Amino acid sequence: MDPTGCGRKLMHIVLVEPEIPQNTGSIARLAAATGSPLHLVGELGFSLEDRYLKRAGLDYWPFVDLYTHDDFADFVAEVEPSALFGFSTHAQRSYTEARYNEGDALIFGSESRGLPAELKQSLDPLWHIPMPGTGVRSLNLANAVSIVLYEGLRQLAVV
Repeated sequence: MDPTGCGRKLMHIVLVEPEIPQNTGSIARLAAATGSPLHLVGELGFSLEDRYLKRAGLDYWPFVDLYTHDDFADFVAEVEPSALFGFSTHAQRSYTEARYNEGDALIFGSESRGLPAELKQSLDPLWHIPMPGTGVRSLNLANAVSIVLYEGLRQLAVV
């Protein structure tokens, strides 16, 4: 498959070292529903044959443009995204302030560690999803990807 996303580039979903197969499976289903390529970068915390991964993605796997990359540099070299948007609970800027374009990459770190420190530094500025409630450190990864992706697609007038 074409790593730029089957012709029209929309937005790339990038998961760096994801750990939980159910989250990645749910995100794969989101990718299929929106026509967004899904890129898995680095060491995965599960096998792509994991039954929980397959179960969360249901029977949508044939519709997922799924790519794996050894590291982030490989992803950038292979895909050449228009812009890079990194997301972190520690960022100061809201994802709604970003201006998204076709071909942009939405980059999320692992569930327990977030983005690696060196990647966070290279992706300055980072963006976050505001959480007005108290006592919660972060959102579920699949929920966070959904929120940001749909804002980007809204700005592109796709949804």
